[in-house]
Amino acid sequence: MATVSMESETAPLEGTGPMPAAPKEKTVVDRIFYGIGSIAFGVKDTGFTVLLMIFYNQALGLPAATVGFAIMIALVVDAVADPFIGRMSDGVRSRWGRRHPFMLGAALPIAISYYFLWNPPEGLGPDGLFWYLTWLAILIRVFISVYEIPSSALVVDLVRDYDKRTAFMSWRWFFGYVGGLGSNILAFSYFLRPGPDDPGGQLNVQGYADYGLVASLIMLAAIVISSLGTARHIPSFAPPPPRRPFVLAQSAREVWDTLVNKPFLLLAVGTFFASASAGVVAATLTYFRIYFWELTGDQISGLMIGYFAALVTALFFAPWLGAKLGKKRAAIMLSIAAIICSPIMYFSRLLGIAPENGTQMLYVALFVMGFINTTIAVSAGTMGSSMFADVVEYAAVRTGRDSAGLIFSANAFLLKAMSGVGVFGAGLILSFVAFPESAKQGEVPADVLTMLALTEPAVIMALQICGLLAIIAFPINREVHEANLRKIAMQQADESEIASDP
Repeated sequence: MATVSMESETAPLEGTGPMPAAPKEKTVVDRIFYGIGSIAFGVKDTGFTVLLMIFYNQALGLPAATVGFAIMIALVVDAVADPFIGRMSDGVRSRWGRRHPFMLGAALPIAISYYFLWNPPEGLGPDGLFWYLTWLAILIRVFISVYEIPSSALVVDLVRDYDKRTAFMSWRWFFGYVGGLGSNILAFSYFLRPGPDDPGGQLNVQGYADYGLVASLIMLAAIVISSLGTARHIPSFAPPPPRRPFVLAQSAREVWDTLVNKPFLLLAVGTFFASASAGVVAATLTYFRIYFWELTGDQISGLMIGYFAALVTALFFAPWLGAKLGKKRAAIMLSIAAIICSPIMYFSRLLGIAPENGTQMLYVALFVMGFINTTIAVSAGTMGSSMFADVVEYAAVRTGRDSAGLIFSANAFLLKAMSGVGVFGAGLILSFVAFPESAKQGEVPADVLTMLALTEPAVIMALQICGLLAIIAFPINREVHEANLRKIAMQQADESEIASDP
């Protein structure tokens, strides 16, 4: 049997086609280029979770449950489209590799569709507005998938090492949150300025339109920069599988074989519940800030300074924790911390121990807890995405196929459930507590706010506990991953030996 070297981080999973060029050494610059593309996902997803509900509900007057239903329709379409996109990106053949044609091709459609989402035509009635929102949400979600799935799957081609993957993913989550937080700071500090009849600024329709233009341009720039910045490694990526005729039954069976395995299913369940809980938090957070805590737009933007500090902390904390404890144990610890920390401020107000609205002590408390919760959330997301990358080799050992695009299509969909299920769940919660439409700050009944502060944390904690139970059963650790890499190398050596026989 041929001797196999395990030193290359980018040894191909499939031994078909010409051998790739020798991999270039990965640097911090490569991590930055890989991560910076997630700014587009962060802008879109945070816009969906933080601003979309309050824009269509409060500024345009569409019922909260109707907004949530429109987003859920788009999420269902997403569930069908994402596996096809991932599957296609696994098999495409071009001089730009498998992933980059999708990434570059999606840039302009993403920017255009996101702009129109925030600029609906005047004169639409409730039904027209509902269908406008539904179709635009579907378009932006599908276009984001065309970019995000191949882009995130690049990590499997870029690096194989168990711990280095977490470092790459930490940059991706860092930039994703930078994009989301940065665009929200622009929205609340600049575009959604308060007026005499709108002290919170949330009813400023023109402000949302201007936000949509700037956010679209940011997304376009991030995608192009990331795509071109990672292109230098294309010659060293794994070759695609050989061309073969499409047979629906065979393709469906291969998808089934790839995705129906214990690690993938457990991680998918855990990620779904974690993303859903994060989505509900994000979709209701603006309501809490404006109506529960009675903050101004500038105060909300000030809180985000703490969030940026949390991003920098998580950028280094997540890889350190994953290397120290292993990804599974780190994910469990972070999940428990989230369950404990996320409801603290709301419960403290209900118990009468939180500082009064308008006081400096309240603002400090919100700042500190925002920093803690964001550090936990970003670190947990980094760990989960890195664990998905390890599932690629687990599946490859059993199927003989590199299905990174297909597996990361599931990861992308589950992360987008953050906005879909989150907005839908937030709509149900707001309807359940009878939150008024076109509400003004300081005029929402106290019993409605109390019910909101009881219901939302209860839903969040239930979702988080379900996610934790799934992660506890996840079977891949460092030793299992390294064993999978050895098995793949042995399989490739056997194939090379057979191919070299006269």
